[in-house]
Amino acid sequence: MRRHLARYAGLRRPFHRYLVETEGSRRHSRAPKLLVLADSGGSNGCSSWAWKTEIQVQLCNPFGITATIAHYPTGASKWNPIEHRLFSEISKHWAAEPLISYEKMLGFIRNTSTKTGLVVTAYLDRTEYPTGLKPDRRLISSLALKPAKLLPRWNYTIAPNL
Repeated sequence: MRRHLARYAGLRRPFHRYLVETEGSRRHSRAPKLLVLADSGGSNGCSSWAWKTEIQVQLCNPFGITATIAHYPTGASKWNPIEHRLFSEISKHWAAEPLISYEKMLGFIRNTSTKTGLVVTAYLDRTEYPTGLKPDRRLISSLALKPAKLLPRWNYTIAPNL
């Protein structure tokens, strides 16, 4: 199982870059902005400097995208509208089925769709990620981070350093 790691955003097949290069480029090739809804716990928490610097280095800078991050308060990520639409449909697919392998789980997830057009893309990431990495102070100080006026601890925008 993959551990919760902020560096997940920035190694080998980074998830955020994968989204921009595949789904994002097909559907929103000219979009200069991205909204990320994230929970507040673990590696992508609102106080994780590693998470913020990886968004800057792996997403904003190379693609010239401005990312607005909106963290749900602790315990409230269940109200994320994407999670509501996605996980309820996935759960219907694998109800009463033993999840005995990654391939079986991925099959259920990949075959999930809704009447409104939601289609799921999933892949297994077997990369082992290092733990305990902390971003360099210079990298933190170079962040193009602008806190939002409303709940600045949980909401902020990261612009590309061009």
